[in-house]
Amino acid sequence: MDPQTLVQAPAPSAPPNPPRIPALQTATERVQAKMAHLLHIESFAGMVLMLAAAAALIWANSSNAESYFALWHAPVAMTLGPWSFSTDLHFIVNDVLMTAFFLVVGMEIRRELHNGALASLRQASLPLMAAMGGVAVPALIYVALAGSNQTLLNGWAIPTATDIAFAVGVLALLGRNIPSSLRIFLLALAIIDDIVAVLIIAFFYSGGLQAMGFVIAGAGVLLVLLFNRMGIAAAPLYLLPGAVLWFGLLKTGAHPTLAGVVLGLMTPVFARPAKQPPLITAQAAMRKASEQVHTGQPDPQHLLQDLRTAQSAQRDLLPPALRLPMILHPWVAFGVMPIFALANAGVQFSGIDLSAAAPQTTAIAVLIALVLGKPLGVFLCTWLAVKSGLCSLPKSLNWHGVLLVGLLAGIGFTMSIFVGGLAFEDAALLGASKLGILAGSAIAAVLGLSYGFAVRKRLQRN
Repeated sequence: MDPQTLVQAPAPSAPPNPPRIPALQTATERVQAKMAHLLHIESFAGMVLMLAAAAALIWANSSNAESYFALWHAPVAMTLGPWSFSTDLHFIVNDVLMTAFFLVVGMEIRRELHNGALASLRQASLPLMAAMGGVAVPALIYVALAGSNQTLLNGWAIPTATDIAFAVGVLALLGRNIPSSLRIFLLALAIIDDIVAVLIIAFFYSGGLQAMGFVIAGAGVLLVLLFNRMGIAAAPLYLLPGAVLWFGLLKTGAHPTLAGVVLGLMTPVFARPAKQPPLITAQAAMRKASEQVHTGQPDPQHLLQDLRTAQSAQRDLLPPALRLPMILHPWVAFGVMPIFALANAGVQFSGIDLSAAAPQTTAIAVLIALVLGKPLGVFLCTWLAVKSGLCSLPKSLNWHGVLLVGLLAGIGFTMSIFVGGLAFEDAALLGASKLGILAGSAIAAVLGLSYGFAVRKRLQRN
């Protein structure tokens, strides 16, 4: 059949007497459409994350505080014949569910490296320099304030991270007239921050690495490559090699959530090869299905096969690196991250003795490093890069925008809490670091939002 004919084929006419749709169904469909719209609004995702953190704080400091901590330390066990696995709910959240978050991060990095803000050294140079300043200066400030206490120095990486969801969500609150180059600059900086955070976790917060774990992880990587060569496009089937990779990294002593980053970086940025364009395949299958339906007596087996062919072809219209983040985004933004916040943001104020030197220093060092170190590092390194001629500011981005990005980069919530959990085993220091993260991120958000509204008319480059 001629593909041109398929493209120009008229759509089937509607049935002469369409069925009456119940009012309740119509109302339900409208609610679903509204919810689908909300699930892709970045500022809404940021608000849900804030509500989860607030709920954790209130719960941990209420009369039911004991139930909060008991919940996250509730035992979780699995037994299959002679094999058994036992842990607690906190491990499931931080080490299993957060792998999905890191998977999305890995795919975002892969996409930006292929055809985005990090696709070339020239494009990436400015956010790269800004991110390096945003990592180095907060770390140096923290180290300077921590002094010679080796235990406190373990937390040097806590204020180096930027929470993409929070930062972009706060930026979205400033309205639609914000220059697109400013948002791209913030996204690129936050993605580079995530790359650095992943490297820091891999090299500084992993235990003694075991060789056998690398063998298992390597087997997982080989399985992913084999599945790609076989043309397997169904994402659920990659759970098997992903689980092997996750378990291998766990056995090495590295943090198992890094499996998400590895899988994300291996996600194809091109659609799988096909004999003809997927759009043509989908149209041909739907035409055959339509012809069967109009006969009045369709063959269920053939009809189902045509519909499956059309669905598979529609899936291949977008490469996995573009399609999967859109599918996973609502689950990660409104499921994984709020659960992580609920499980980790519950700082019990009565259990933190800020009169003691170590917890007080930790909280203050994290707060100052986020609120002061981030904007100072981002702005200073960007200024030096531009003035030295190494980089140039993009069109429609001026120094007001650079400072705004620096202030928003001080929102370190999710990744900072994650690193804090790896850095401190002592409950008092961990609680103090979380207090510093929450306070510092809140102050950075308020400062960024206030400054953004104050200079909103001057954010466009003249």
